[in-house]
Amino acid sequence: MNTYKQPVSVLVVIHTADLDILLLERQAHPGYWQSVTGSQEGEESLIETARREVLEETGIDTIKYALTDWKTTVRYEIYPEWRHRYAPGVSVNTEHWFSLKLPERLPVLLAPQEHRDFLWLPWPEAAAKVFSWSNRDAIRALAVSLPPQLTRT
Repeated sequence: MNTYKQPVSVLVVIHTADLDILLLERQAHPGYWQSVTGSQEGEESLIETARREVLEETGIDTIKYALTDWKTTVRYEIYPEWRHRYAPGVSVNTEHWFSLKLPERLPVLLAPQEHRDFLWLPWPEAAAKVFSWSNRDAIRALAVSLPPQLTRT
């Protein structure tokens, strides 16, 4: 039995108060930098998906910090090279945006099967480096409009 990914995912922009952004480099695609992303599994809520993905991909426990659901979604075409992960005929994903505010740059424990490297960059450099337009737009939105709930300390 083949288990397909759900075409519902989260994007979690991890940042400091100074808007340094954590980026991860994909293991299978050197040069593809991104924020934490991942598909919803089973019946978990979107916030549970965000918490799980951050912990799996960075080792950071979101319970200790301000994880915010932006209540923002974007739909995009799944890259052809990744469509085999989804049920036949599925070509569009719905991505839900979150952010995680940290007090400072924290150490990162990568999931080696998913990511090969990480770096912290000021937001303009991070927005320019990510391969995904939705990731770029989320970083810019964080920097430009900083929703009121994200200003918590």
